[in-house]
Amino acid sequence: MSRSQLIVIVGPTGAGKTDLSVRIAGHYGAPILSTDSRQIYRELPIGTAQPSSDQLHAVEHHFIASHNITQEFNCGAFESSALQLLETLFRRGRRVVAVGGSGLYVRALCEGMDDLPQADGALRRELMRQLETEGVEALAERLKRLDPVYYGEVDLRNPARVLRAVEVCLQTGRPFSSQRTGLRKQRPFDIVKIGVTLPREELYARIDRRVDAMLEAGLEEEARRMLPYRSLNALQTVGYREFFDYFDGTVTRDEAITLIKRNSRRYAKRQLTWFRRDAEIRWFSPFDTEGVIAWIDAQSGAGEY
Repeated sequence: MSRSQLIVIVGPTGAGKTDLSVRIAGHYGAPILSTDSRQIYRELPIGTAQPSSDQLHAVEHHFIASHNITQEFNCGAFESSALQLLETLFRRGRRVVAVGGSGLYVRALCEGMDDLPQADGALRRELMRQLETEGVEALAERLKRLDPVYYGEVDLRNPARVLRAVEVCLQTGRPFSSQRTGLRKQRPFDIVKIGVTLPREELYARIDRRVDAMLEAGLEEEARRMLPYRSLNALQTVGYREFFDYFDGTVTRDEAITLIKRNSRRYAKRQLTWFRRDAEIRWFSPFDTEGVIAWIDAQSGAGEY
């Protein structure tokens, strides 16, 4: 009997992952599991580009608008929850489609995370207050003292990763870098990785148009509703940070929109850099549905299912 198969679709923001995933899931009659670290929050439908109501009705989705903005959720929690869910989904059918652009969530699902301590509530609140009042630079300085090795590797503009590393250092008394084994965990299912992207100019134009569509849909109002929660990790995200600066009066509205588009393009570039390091990913145009299906079938016993 053929093993269960997880079809993982990755790529930069705005590349068309969601549309492709719905087509692929529809072809195989498979459910979709989101690997997007922000689409899980029900309060952020616009800024995180959650699937449309039509897409949600067309295919069964999981980890979309499933959590409250104040709920703690990280890679470790996602790994545990997603694997438990997959056990159930694979009892119903052979294939599941996973889609999203959060590289750490994809890695957690496919390879597993190191066994790091769960967050300590009091310490997390203390670090979040420091982040809110002093900025990520202050946490980065703490990380530099606690773990210069990881300080030299981490994206210092990513508050969530800097904060988590400082947190683990303080909880364990050991450098975060010394606790990352990098050992890959075995999964009881096969994994097929599909990457989608477009030529840079086309991708960037799509990102700009998507930001315009978000603005028309009410992104500014969504960000304003989230202002009381701005210190939460979930809101250290492109589209919200820039509007928070506008609400503070440090930039104009037009400047905020320009920054959202620029930072979205930069985020897409970082995503591509991350995913292109994975030699298991086979790259396609997001419009090449037939090519993607042919590749998936070729990896699963000449299309048996």
